[in-house]
Amino acid sequence: MSGAGPRFAIFPTRMALTTMKNRLKGAQTGHSLLKRKSEALTRRFRDIVKKIDDAKRKMGKIMQVANFSYAEVMYTTGDIGYQVREGIKQATLKVRAKSENVSGVQLPAFEMYVDGGNGSELTGLGRGGQQVQKCKETYKKAIELLVEIASLQTAFVILDEVIKVTNRRVNAIEHVIIPKIENTIKFIGSELDEADREEFYRLKKVQGKKKDKVAAETAAREKNQGMGLAILPDTQQPANLLSDYEQDPDIMF
Repeated sequence: MSGAGPRFAIFPTRMALTTMKNRLKGAQTGHSLLKRKSEALTRRFRDIVKKIDDAKRKMGKIMQVANFSYAEVMYTTGDIGYQVREGIKQATLKVRAKSENVSGVQLPAFEMYVDGGNGSELTGLGRGGQQVQKCKETYKKAIELLVEIASLQTAFVILDEVIKVTNRRVNAIEHVIIPKIENTIKFIGSELDEADREEFYRLKKVQGKKKDKVAAETAAREKNQGMGLAILPDTQQPANLLSDYEQDPDIMF
């Protein structure tokens, strides 16, 4: 039977057929849009994965240089942690967040900026000032790279979840919704064709019976004419001569 398989429970009419065809067109358009969205998100996801890998490799090298710089500071000036804590009243390196739209998905992006002056500019003035500045610049680069990695990691997690949801929707439309609508359209078409065949057969039988009836009446008329007893219609029947005398007036004595 055509239209076999999962389908919508719907009464087979031509209006329903038009409705299902419109739904099929909408489902195909939605599938195409979601497919392109998934491809765009996947491309961006791969770019982010590559950037994360490069940033982590770079982070290892920067942290290695920063640790050596800190060791040089410790060797030259000793422990200057208390001086730094005394000179800094508030953070000068801050992070702000902004959003980026990628195919309808809002991805957060973190950015580091400098707020306020340098509170530790006098640190290492007596000795080891050059090593202190070098260590500070190295750790500043490390913090900036950490903020970039945090932004990439956050976008990575969000894109991963969105891609999974989008792919599930694409697969559902492709393997469930569209086949179900197509089966419904086939079912409605087969039912309408069957109804047309039944109607054609019924009209053919009615026409055949009318022809048989006309042929029977024609044969009877010809037979009566051959016997000289042609049957006249009611309007052509001869008048009854006694009909005027059948109702006599009452006689009064």
